[in-house]
Amino acid sequence: MNEVEFKRIVWRSRRGLLELDLQLERFVSDVLPTLSESELAVYEQVLMLPDWDFLEYVNGKSVCPDAQLAVMIARISDAQQ
Repeated sequence: MNEVEFKRIVWRSRRGLLELDLQLERFVSDVLPTLSESELAVYEQVLMLPDWDFLEYVNGKSVCPDAQLAVMIARISDAQQ
């Protein structure tokens, strides 16, 4: 992935909810640069989730019905610990 595409993903990681931005902050800085191309593709799919659903999944209040996305959401949650 080239630098422009990576920066686009980082920009898309900024959300409309402060709570979600705070959840993503450490993941974006620490984990995102280490993801493989296929993992980045899954992360981009996660970014297409509606903010409220995404926040519910990251906070563990709901379970994401898509198993592939659920794995990435778990990684995002784990980055907070």
